[in-house]
Amino acid sequence: MKPMTAGVTPAGQGIDGISWNILGQTYVPKHLTESSFSWHATFPPGTFVPPHIHPNQDEFIYVLEGRFELVLDGQEVGAGPGDLIRLPRGVPHGIFNKSDAATKCVFWVSPTGPLYDLFWGIHSMAEQNPGDVVALAAKHEVDFLPPPPDGA
Repeated sequence: MKPMTAGVTPAGQGIDGISWNILGQTYVPKHLTESSFSWHATFPPGTFVPPHIHPNQDEFIYVLEGRFELVLDGQEVGAGPGDLIRLPRGVPHGIFNKSDAATKCVFWVSPTGPLYDLFWGIHSMAEQNPGDVVALAAKHEVDFLPPPPDGA
């Protein structure tokens, strides 16, 4: 990993022109160091990240536009523009755009860990089917939780 340099990452641009398709969302990495990693994300209506745990990273989401419905440690909460979502390591969380408009936000994690490599792996899949995404994520320190039993 390269050391961080001073400067500005312009709006609409990311590191080396990268833009990933992750589970139907668009992720644009903004900075990458060993200690932290940030990306701009656009969640189209109806897209989500299923409940999962980062055992070795703290994660944050700053909502710019739109709204998220979240499951945080078993509780349902909502977040809108200007809200900061704090996701401590080890706390189960799922992120859902249940609205009819795109939600835009900035994510960051600390430390970076293997998350950058996981995003490349998911983006590079010919088809992002759930079983393959879950298996790859487990190799990159992200543990997806099983779906709740029927009727729950």
